Amino acid sequence: MDLRFSDDDEAFRADLRAWLKTALADLAPQPPRDDWDARRVWDTDWQRRLFDAGYAGLNWPKEYGGQAAPPSQQLVFLEETTRARAPYVGVNFVGLLHAGPTIVAEGTPEQKAAHLPKILRGEEVWCQGFSEPGSGSDLASLRTRAVRDGDHYVVTGQKIWCSYGQIGDFGELLVRTDPEAPKHKGITWLMLPMDLPGIEVRPLKTVLGSSEFAELFLDEVRVPVECRVGEENDGWRVTNVTLSFERGTAFVSDLVDATRLVEDLAPYVTDPAHRRELSHIVAELDAVWALTKRNVTQSARGVAGRGPYMIKLAYSEVCQKMGELALRVLERDILTVDGEGPFVEERLRSLAFTIAAGTSQIQRNILGERVLGLPREPR
Repeated sequence: MDLRFSDDDEAFRADLRAWLKTALADLAPQPPRDDWDARRVWDTDWQRRLFDAGYAGLNWPKEYGGQAAPPSQQLVFLEETTRARAPYVGVNFVGLLHAGPTIVAEGTPEQKAAHLPKILRGEEVWCQGFSEPGSGSDLASLRTRAVRDGDHYVVTGQKIWCSYGQIGDFGELLVRTDPEAPKHKGITWLMLPMDLPGIEVRPLKTVLGSSEFAELFLDEVRVPVECRVGEENDGWRVTNVTLSFERGTAFVSDLVDATRLVEDLAPYVTDPAHRRELSHIVAELDAVWALTKRNVTQSARGVAGRGPYMIKLAYSEVCQKMGELALRVLERDILTVDGEGPFVEERLRSLAFTIAAGTSQIQRNILGERVLGLPREPR
């Protein structure tokens, strides 16, 4: 394991910093949170700038618009763009961090050629259709049905927490194609064209006031079989490929943001007991950062490793500690520090992190069973 960056990585960092300084100077102001048409234009315009400058799809194959760069440079890219306060992936989140990497790993040549270049250029926005009202952390219990009818699957069901459903061109969709099989065996991963008849999208608003989530209703939607990624009924394996990307470097920008918030909080922490808590939080963030670098190093050697199983749990837990400490230290002033109350938003987000993408309890079960080899929980 090597936690240091190479000379090539540092040269890449210097070039990226210079480009960001120029590119951010003439960037238009970010549009309002709920103006989704404007947000799509703003986010996809930034993605196109990255593509034209050679910074899109750093670790994606060159034949589909990527750079085939080592994973360490992707890590440098995420670190530097976050520190420069450059736009994050925004509406391109699902395409760049979930669906795109899954298609790279599991898609056919035709699927890769059709979708990967458009995702990297910001021409195709994706949404996610995984969770259901009764299937969140226990995702394999999903009930959305897909019945094969010739060259189509006829899909009926409901999804919730569909990220960017209101503006998505395509969705990554999990369906049950064999209701008689054990729940992990009868699932299929589909690419869902969001303009098909029978699709209804209803936006949701979170406690933070954001509206990136939606409910998705599917009423006998005919999805071409050519939209299937992987084999029929092999969708749970493909899903775990998707989730491995979510837990790989997907939290790098969040980690850098959390470190910045700790630095902003430090001047207000004067009580010795609170300072000890803050020191522990800093140490935990450093450990998660080191684990992220380890994951990247293993990925560069073609080794999957167990680190991605740990990242999500460790990060969400330390962020909750930071939010609780900020609340106790700042009290009412938490609403006015830095003018916009960033600690309030982080406190609320930290609660969501321990639930979203698999609850902390589920993550501990996964670590116990898959990493430590402990006996499975009685069913």
